Amino acid sequence: MAQAPADAPHATETTDTGHFAAGRGSGGAKYAGFFALMLGSIGVVYGDIGTSPLYAFKESLTHVLQDGTPLTTEEVFGLASLIFWALMVVVTFKYVLLVMQMDNKGEGGTLSLMALAQRAIGRRTAFLFIIGVAGASMFYGDALITPAISVVSAVEGLRAVPSLQAHITPFILPIGIGVLVGLFTLQARGTALVGRYFGPVMVLWFIAIATLGAVNIARAPEIVAALLPTHALSFMVSHGWLTFVVLGAVFLAVTGAEALYADMGHFGRRPIRTAWIFFVLPALALNYLGQGAYSIAHLGAVNAQYTAAARAAAAVGADHIQFDFAPFFEMAPEVMRLPLVILAGAATVIASQAVISGAFSLTQQAIQLGLLPRMEIRRTSETQAGQIYLPQVNWILMAGVLILTLAFGSSSRMAAAYGISVTGTMITSTLLAFIVVWRLWKQPPLVAALIVTPFVIIEAIFFTSNLLKVVEGGFVPLAIAAGLMITIWTWVRGTRLLAENTRRDEPLSKLFETLAHHPPHRVRGAAIFLTGDPDVAPAALMHNLKHNQVLHEQIIILTVKTLQTPRAPESERVKIEDYLPDVKRVTLTFGFMETPNVVKALTEARKHGLKFDIMKTSFFLSRRTIVPSEKSGMPLWQDHLFIYLARNSTNATDFFHIPSGRAVELGNQVMV
Repeated sequence: MAQAPADAPHATETTDTGHFAAGRGSGGAKYAGFFALMLGSIGVVYGDIGTSPLYAFKESLTHVLQDGTPLTTEEVFGLASLIFWALMVVVTFKYVLLVMQMDNKGEGGTLSLMALAQRAIGRRTAFLFIIGVAGASMFYGDALITPAISVVSAVEGLRAVPSLQAHITPFILPIGIGVLVGLFTLQARGTALVGRYFGPVMVLWFIAIATLGAVNIARAPEIVAALLPTHALSFMVSHGWLTFVVLGAVFLAVTGAEALYADMGHFGRRPIRTAWIFFVLPALALNYLGQGAYSIAHLGAVNAQYTAAARAAAAVGADHIQFDFAPFFEMAPEVMRLPLVILAGAATVIASQAVISGAFSLTQQAIQLGLLPRMEIRRTSETQAGQIYLPQVNWILMAGVLILTLAFGSSSRMAAAYGISVTGTMITSTLLAFIVVWRLWKQPPLVAALIVTPFVIIEAIFFTSNLLKVVEGGFVPLAIAAGLMITIWTWVRGTRLLAENTRRDEPLSKLFETLAHHPPHRVRGAAIFLTGDPDVAPAALMHNLKHNQVLHEQIIILTVKTLQTPRAPESERVKIEDYLPDVKRVTLTFGFMETPNVVKALTEARKHGLKFDIMKTSFFLSRRTIVPSEKSGMPLWQDHLFIYLARNSTNATDFFHIPSGRAVELGNQVMV
């Protein structure tokens, strides 16, 4: 779920029927807007899947060699065919043709799809909630591993540079760590400075890998036959259990496919589809076939190199074979290898940037949907709403990425941990897609099942094959996902119990009925009281009356609502209710991809008749200090976790963009 660079054009309209308007106007301007969006999508959407050739074919080939028998030409054909058809089935058939039709008001992504499925059913169900949260949690595992494996695999290409081969190995990990630290350190500045180069750099990358592939295919044109699915089927039949193991590596070729759907709101359906079908897919296919052709041409050297690496590992009792064959870099002429490594480094940084930004975007959505506590969200662009930076998420990600890089030490080892989180995310999206096809598209359950079952079967096979890597490192993304699911479950459960506790407070109607008989002293100005339930007297209002024994001459009971849609229609942004002559109830509505700027929305509310002067207004907020209770309804450990999350959440003043000089916080203690 990546974000567009700050200067990238955004889609102006993406409808359920798939018609995309790249901009107003006609003729050349319209086509220019469309191609600008397509260029932007190449730079952001396809960074992850576009850098998969660095390691996917190599890891697949290594798994075949681990069987102990020499690699054969037929096996290379089978691997190339498996990778190509994985791209066709998972990316083209599922995401490009099916899932991208399921936009939520133009937006995509796991949480958007969950919200869409909930709307189709008409309510939030436990099944949909668990599926959506599991998919979102799995994404964070991907966000940790993608930068590590992508950057390190690019730096490992230095081993293929003849002048560096003898002495570069000890420096590969430090160089990779340096690049990663720099990447995360620069996140606070946003991508405005380098974002404009994302598209051109990735276009150059795809042209380079396509050219490399085409040149090597010309030397062994028989590899083109691998496009036939018969070679993939023949490999699966002849290799039995080994196929199951190899598929875990083959799946590396489609990691990043979910970005096509997640970034639909930034670039639109048609530009992403066009870029895939006519540019990205052909480039990837050419490169994978080229790596296959190069491997066939050097079959003897590949087998000899692996045998030597296996003997060296056995001699020292190592449990990992250091097999340095890198067909991606080696199929380039020696003089071009260093420039190719530099270009690969740039491409992997872009891929990493996209997935980090995606983690920021997903976290913002989760906060707005009430799945996570409030966190600081900074805008890094004045013009693009999608450009955000979350410091807490950034530093947690950096720590996780560096720990993974140091723990695994090489891209081959990290490949064992990669794939599980991605396949998990894909399975959840397929299950949610079934709900949409059935309930929203009004198809019979049997038809919906027939549509999604092939994808469920294929993704389940990929997921199970990746589970074989659990001991080798696959437990890492599973542990990350499990931890996030527990965190989300605790936060949702705790806030629900807290809300039930609040509902026992005095009703707003009863309070003002009492005040009508015993009116307090009134002071000049306006007071805005934030509350989650407009029918209950805000705690800050009760404390103000109790301790200050006054009321302002104008009172606004303010509630902020988040919809299950990405953005709230402007017609629904502000709702004003005249509760009493001097009391108004105002509801501000935002979508889950919007930042709730209360002051800006209230300023706009003037058009609806709300008298509002920021210099004469005080905002009163309730701050609750939560203490654990044995009767809370949650285990004590979950109580303490919820309290920790609540204490470390960003205060409402910052989150709702309320001027600190106009805010008054009044607190009380509650037991949960």
